[in-house]
Amino acid sequence: MPWRRVVITGLGVISALGRNAAEFWSSLSRGIPGIRPMEIVDRTQFRFQNGAEVPGYRTEDYFDPEKATLLDRFSEFGLIAAHEALRASGIQWTPELLARTAIVTGTAVGGQTAEDHAFADLYQRGRTRFHPLSIPRIMANALASHISMETGITGPVFTISTACSSANHAIGHAFWMVRSGLADAAIAGGSEAPFSPGNLRAWEAMRVVSSDTCRPFSKNRSGMILGEGGGILVLECIDLALSRGATIYGEIVGFGMSSDAHHITQPAASGAARAMVLSLEDAELHPDAIGYINAHGTGTPANDAMEIAAIRQVFGNHAARLAISSTKSLHGHALGAAGALEGIATVLGLQNGVLPPTANYTEPDPECDLDVIPNQAREVACEFALSNSFAFGGLNAVVAFRNPGL
Repeated sequence: MPWRRVVITGLGVISALGRNAAEFWSSLSRGIPGIRPMEIVDRTQFRFQNGAEVPGYRTEDYFDPEKATLLDRFSEFGLIAAHEALRASGIQWTPELLARTAIVTGTAVGGQTAEDHAFADLYQRGRTRFHPLSIPRIMANALASHISMETGITGPVFTISTACSSANHAIGHAFWMVRSGLADAAIAGGSEAPFSPGNLRAWEAMRVVSSDTCRPFSKNRSGMILGEGGGILVLECIDLALSRGATIYGEIVGFGMSSDAHHITQPAASGAARAMVLSLEDAELHPDAIGYINAHGTGTPANDAMEIAAIRQVFGNHAARLAISSTKSLHGHALGAAGALEGIATVLGLQNGVLPPTANYTEPDPECDLDVIPNQAREVACEFALSNSFAFGGLNAVVAFRNPGL
C-alpha cells in the first residue's frame, strides 16, 4: 500500500494555560505564562516555589466518584483532552473503524500521584494495606486503556515512556501507523501530573529547576519549571477525513528519532540534529521549507545552547531566517506530555498564522543568537514547522507539521 497523507481532525488540551484548546491558544497567543506558586503541595518545603499547575482543578468537575476511583491525576488530564479531541473530530465510529484505529499515549512518570500516596501510607503512616486499585492507577498505560474502553477501540493500543520525548514518540508512531495503512485513524498524545512531594524532591535534587521562572534562550536563564496537563490529537488518513467532511486542523508530514548514545542527562547536539534531519527526510522536505520550530527549550543552560547549535548544524544559513520559540516558558515543562502540548501549539500557530512567543526573555545570549520570538507572538504565515523533543537519556523525537491551508 502506498503511503497515505495523515491529517489532524481533533485537538484536545488541558494545561496551566487553560482547560481546553481555545483557552490554551488564547494564553499562548497573548504570551501569558501559566507559571504560578505551587498549590497542590506545601511549596515552602522546596527550594523552588513555582510550577505550571492546572489552576483550580477538581476531579469532581469532570468525573463521577465511581470513575474517579480508577484514575490518577495524569489519566484524568489525558481523558479530558481525549474527550475534547474526539468531540472536535466528530468522528463516526463503525465496527470496522474501531478495529482499525490505534491509540498511542506517552508519559514519563505515569501515576506518580497515586504511587507517592501509596508509599506515604507505607513509610510515613505505617499502613500495610494499599488501595486495591493502586496498580491500575499507577500503571503508565492506564490512559491508553481507559480511552480504549470508553470508545470501544480494539486496534493497537499502547504507551511509550521515553522521558520528555514520550508524547512526540507517541504522535510519531501513530502517524507512521496511519500513513503506512496499519491503521486508518489514531488517537495520540500524552499526559503528566508530576506535582507530588516525592517526585518534586527528586527534581529538587537534580538542581535543574529554576527558583523563579523559565526563560529559555535568555542569557540569565536558570532552569526549567515543571508543568502538568494532557494533550491529544486525532489523526486520520486524508481520504477518511475528506469523505466525512471533517475539519482539518493540520497535517503531519514527517517524524524522526535518534539516540545521542552520549550521557544520561547531558544532551548532545549531534543527536538532536540527526532527529531533525530524519524528520525532514521522512517528510521529503528541504530544510529551507521550514518556517518555524517549536523548540524543546527547557530554559537550562546546557539544553538551550545545545539546541541552537543543533539547529545551526541542520539548517546552515537558513537558521538565521527561522522563527523559533519555546512554549515551555508559558505552559512549563510537562515532561512526557510536553510534546503533545507543543505539537498542539505548533498546529494552532500554523492554522492561525500566529507564532507563539518565548516568554520571560530578558537578555540576549551569544550562544543562543537566533530569532527566538522574544515575549510577543508574531503574525507569520508558515507552511511547515518542526516540534522538537529531546529527553534525558539522549532520546530525541521530532515531528514535522504542515499547514494544509497554504
